[in-house]
Amino acid sequence: MASNETSKEAAQSAADSAESTIERQVENAVLRSVFPAVRTRRELLKAVGAGAVLSSLSNLFPLGAAKALALEKAGPPEKKELTIGFVPITCGAPIILAGPMGFYAAEGLKVSLAKTAGWALIRDKLLNRELDASHMLSPMPLAISLGLGSRQDPTYVAAIENINGQAITLHAKHRDKRDPKLWKGMKFAVPFDYSMHNLLLRYYVAEHGLHPDQDIEIRIVPPPEMVANLRAGNIDGYLGPEPFNQRAVYEEVGFIHLLSKEIWDGHPCCAFGIRDAFIKQNPNTFAALFRAIARATAFAHKEENRKEIAKAIAPANYLNQPIPVLEQVLTGRYADGLGQIRNVPGRADFDPFPYQSMAVWILTQLKRWGYLKGDVDYRQVAEKVFLATEARRRMTDLGLTAPKQNYVRHTIMGKPFDPTSPDVYLSSFSIRRS
Repeated sequence: MASNETSKEAAQSAADSAESTIERQVENAVLRSVFPAVRTRRELLKAVGAGAVLSSLSNLFPLGAAKALALEKAGPPEKKELTIGFVPITCGAPIILAGPMGFYAAEGLKVSLAKTAGWALIRDKLLNRELDASHMLSPMPLAISLGLGSRQDPTYVAAIENINGQAITLHAKHRDKRDPKLWKGMKFAVPFDYSMHNLLLRYYVAEHGLHPDQDIEIRIVPPPEMVANLRAGNIDGYLGPEPFNQRAVYEEVGFIHLLSKEIWDGHPCCAFGIRDAFIKQNPNTFAALFRAIARATAFAHKEENRKEIAKAIAPANYLNQPIPVLEQVLTGRYADGLGQIRNVPGRADFDPFPYQSMAVWILTQLKRWGYLKGDVDYRQVAEKVFLATEARRRMTDLGLTAPKQNYVRHTIMGKPFDPTSPDVYLSSFSIRRS
């Protein structure tokens, strides 16, 4: 027995030693790329101090994710039973359908999905370790990593869940107010401060000459409560996630004024969010999760699968929505509440690649509206939180097509965004929080 225990201890010690060696190799590679003039790691660390250098580097570079990639083994997940949070909206389809369609099980994972009403609760549950990973709004990991609205805790966008998939819905009584200039004094809802919904609504009304903090009122309303608040007259409209825009039409209380696709075609919406600490402790589990969700996202991207997905996510334990409502959202053939049947492919779509240029745009808007104060190194934060390089490697390994660039130019309401000049872009807006 003693011999057995000694063998186990020796094996564990060897494994720990191997992992330490790999971690040092990762640190060496990063140090050499950042400080090319320094010949050896020891030379630099002796001169400046290990703690100071590596602490500074962790602020510039996702060392935890890089080490997890290097430590990843072709072995079983360290943690097989997981709890993943989701809010019941179509944006979370890949995370949801990965369960009933067997993508998690294929990776050796047993996942319990925790249905949660709102985003503040999702954030708090993740920070309190009640969730291992979660469906999140794409700005949320940026906000959490920067300590905006919560305690600071390094959190990553491992993959984007969906693109597009939002809309501005107005109460049926406002059919004569299609011009946003007529919206002064109206009340709107968004699901969370740190959401694309909030940032896109603000952008849209500002482009029409309204100040979102002075000319309209913006309230935070959990997505499942949006239609009820519209019906009760508590709000005049919302920029919300699906299926609640289509649900308002289905219940004849509202109409779809504009798809978010018409503001920014291809904009990020929701993401697969995960804490740095979880990745470090469970690199194989993280890799297995990524594979499951990336495959589910690729499945969801195919238009021929959309009706099957609608049926899979409709039940009460998931979205609890009528299948016809979900089909209209996912297929892009829908009634707009104004008497028209529209056909808009890509109304909601699914693409896992987390472009870092998207993160830079989000940061410019958080700064524009006062959520982010002081100077910010846009590129540094974007590259730390949006794990584009890691996603490309993993997607390629899965045989999925991945973009070659982490940064691309985007166009929002006809205005180009160059991610290499964020301050110039930000200064171009006359309407902003003073």
